Order: sequence, then structure tokens, then C-alpha cells
Amino acid sequence: MLSLSDIRLTFNPGTATEVKALRDVSMQIDEGEFVTVIGSNGAGKSTLLSTVVGTVKPDEGTVKLDGLDVTDWPAAKRARYVGRVFQEPRLGTCSSLSIEENLALAAARGKKRGLGLALGKKGQKAMFAEHLEKLGLGLEHRMGTPIGALSGGQRQAVSLLMATLLPMKILVLDEHTAALDPSAAHKVLTLSAEIAEERKLTTLMVTHSMRDALAYGSRTLMMNAGRIVLDIKGEERSKLKVSDLLERFGRAAGTEIDDDQLVLA
Repeated sequence: MLSLSDIRLTFNPGTATEVKALRDVSMQIDEGEFVTVIGSNGAGKSTLLSTVVGTVKPDEGTVKLDGLDVTDWPAAKRARYVGRVFQEPRLGTCSSLSIEENLALAAARGKKRGLGLALGKKGQKAMFAEHLEKLGLGLEHRMGTPIGALSGGQRQAVSLLMATLLPMKILVLDEHTAALDPSAAHKVLTLSAEIAEERKLTTLMVTHSMRDALAYGSRTLMMNAGRIVLDIKGEERSKLKVSDLLERFGRAAGTEIDDDQLVLA
């Protein structure tokens, strides 16, 4: 389904601020697989997702989707196949537009856009209401509400719906609960898992939480200094505790590490 081969990417090469963001990264993700990605700040997690989405192009290596080489495809072209939810809820939505208007724009992704054209489609409002009802937040009764008036959790739930509204193949979740309180984060994570399962989406989720990295999905990748240092799935993963994951990361990174260090390093 999704294949990255020998990906290398350096920011600001040849300068004092040079950063080797990705170093020979290769991975194969099967259709419908839910993969969590964890690592310290600067490990390359978000850059890895950006390479999949197409907002950055690697210096070397290939990105393939269903066997098709999409390495040179820009994000706009990949948008037909890839949906992304950002850490900050405001990035994926337009505050001044209503819930319905935001959903209409999402429904026009990859096509000729225009709010009037998008809202003019017959039966679309009923479809939006049906999808919103599944979120269990009562937003189907508030479709005319400006999305900027929603709580962070509600807004992120709508962002998740917007990213998956059209038929697509890959869902990219870039620390999409980091800005939410624990209750809202749990709700959005649960919705993410349910939507991914229902739609059989291949999912990549970056998280700073070791607990969430093990609680969701079926496979966990750990990154350090631009490399994938651990790749755990199946029975081996199911037996791991947070303390085990920290210990394994420390060994792979060549240092002792605790939960706070993983976030702040």
C-alpha cells in the first residue's frame, strides 16, 4: 500500500543550521494498517508524515502508493488519496466559516473549488448531517455555527471528519490531540480509531504519548535522529508496557531515557 525506500532529507544543507531530518528511512505499510509513530522532538516524525503527504520532497529515495511512484507529486495531487489532521485544530479549518461551509470545502478537495458551487450540491447538507451525527457531539444540529465557536475537541473532531469525508486511502494524524485536554483527546483518539477501522484506512499517527502509542493501532515505529530505530507489531507489541518501550528506545538511541526526556529531548 505505502512504501518509502531509502528516504534522505536535509534541511539547510551546507550551512551552520544544517539538519539531517531523515536518514535512509525505509518502511512498508500494508493496506488498512494503523501505525503509531513516536520519538523525541526533532526525531523526524512530522517530517516523515510531510514526506508521505507531499508537503516536502526528499533529496533521495522514493515514495510509492499502491505501487505507483508519487515522489514528485505535490501535496495537492496527493490530496485525492491522503488526508491529514494537524496538531493545531485551527490549521485544518476556517474559523469564520460555518461547520457546513467547512465540510463543503472538504468535499470539494481535489476539484474546482468555490464555496457557492460546493454548497449548491443537492442532498449534500443531509449527507453532512449524517456524518456529523456519527461523531456523537450533537453538531448535526449546529451546522450553521461558525467553526471558530467550537471547543478544541469539537473542532478537531470536525477536522477529522473533513480529512476523511471523501474516498481516500491514507489518513495522517500529526499529533492531532496534543493541543486538547485529556477528555477531548480521548474522544478524538477513539473517533480516529473507529473511522480508520470502519473505512479500512491505512493510518499513520504521530504521538508523544507512549501509552497512546501502544493503546492504538497494531504497529509502533520509534524514531531517533532521523532514523527508524524500532519497528514493533503483533504479539511482541501486545505484551509491551510503557516502561518496556522506554527501555527499548533508550537502548536503540544509546542512552537512558524517561518519559519527560522523550518529549523534551
